[in-house]
Amino acid sequence: MDEILTVGEMQTRFVAEWLLVEDPDTDDALEVRSGKVLFHSKDRDEVYRKAVELRPRRFAVLYTGLIPKDAAVVL
Repeated sequence: MDEILTVGEMQTRFVAEWLLVEDPDTDDALEVRSGKVLFHSKDRDEVYRKAVELRPRRFAVLYTGLIPKDAAVVL
């Protein structure tokens, strides 16, 4: 996939999936606004393995689903 997508377009095309986004365009708070989706999967570990394989110079990993309110998020 070579086209640049906004985060909204990514959320519409890849519902509840993990995305590997190359050269993300970010705002001042480093939130992703757009980028090129290199890989997507329902399995987060598969996306991380693909990042190791492809070794993109600059990338972000996004999840397009809803995170439960009682879930702990570790950065």
